[in-house]
Amino acid sequence: MKKILEHQVGETVDLYLLIKQSTKGVTMQGSPFMTLILQDKSGDIEAKLWDTTEEHEKMYAASSIVKVGGEVHDYRGKNQLRIKSIRPIKENEGVSIADLVPSASKSKEVLFEELTQYFFEMKNPAIQRITRHLLKKHQSAFMTYPAATRNHHDYVSGLIDHVVSMLKLGKALADLYPSLNKDLLYAGIILHDIGKVVELSGPVGTQYTVEGNLLGHISIMVNEISKAADELEISGEEVMLLQHMVLSHHGKEEWGSPKRPMLKEAEMLHYIDNIDAKMNMLDRALSKAAPGEFTERIFPLDNRSFYKPTI
Repeated sequence: MKKILEHQVGETVDLYLLIKQSTKGVTMQGSPFMTLILQDKSGDIEAKLWDTTEEHEKMYAASSIVKVGGEVHDYRGKNQLRIKSIRPIKENEGVSIADLVPSASKSKEVLFEELTQYFFEMKNPAIQRITRHLLKKHQSAFMTYPAATRNHHDYVSGLIDHVVSMLKLGKALADLYPSLNKDLLYAGIILHDIGKVVELSGPVGTQYTVEGNLLGHISIMVNEISKAADELEISGEEVMLLQHMVLSHHGKEEWGSPKRPMLKEAEMLHYIDNIDAKMNMLDRALSKAAPGEFTERIFPLDNRSFYKPTI
């Protein structure tokens, strides 16, 4: 049976899908509706549910599995599912969340083994100890959480997948530019998004937590680095430098960065993070397009469409 993202515009859909996100809204005319992000292992698609009630909000909450009938259509350059029928699954239908949740192509154990190899290249004991301490503290969640609720690496083990990919990019840059401090660069890559295990609710039906909304993963991680240094009785410039790596990794204030990069390694961390996130978005969008066609519009990439060459 075809997965949701294998359906083209105009094709009918009759599938079991997981509600990844569920948000309510009101039309210009004052009618309530819901926006559902529906997913299976191939990825997700947006759908609208019109004239909704409080009962619908409970019935179609995030993390619920539903049987959906409808049709894929194009809405402003992006595929959307037009729902014609929807209902919660029944107990005897034998569909589980594990059947519908996308995950990293490599197992979390393999990814973690790849990550730990980078510690052997670290020379600074303070940086290495703080990084190991925080990784161990959050290891279980770090290995299963997504890197985001949407857009990039938003699947089970997406966070560690993102970090390992970034480490490989970081190593290539450090080999090309030996003046880069590998300790700072690798530690910054490993630590920059660990705060997301507090900011986000988990690998399924991912939403922002109260701490995530009020503090954000950057502030959370800066505090975590300070706590780790106190617990390990480490002081010195290394603590401040690691905090700066995390504080500045979004690059600009308007992109959510409390500080702009003021270390060479912090500047590179920002580029590496951006490259890996953008490549993940591009690969996903291009995987849905046929050769000789354009992708759907990618909102984080200035709402552009990309061409898939025939060569």
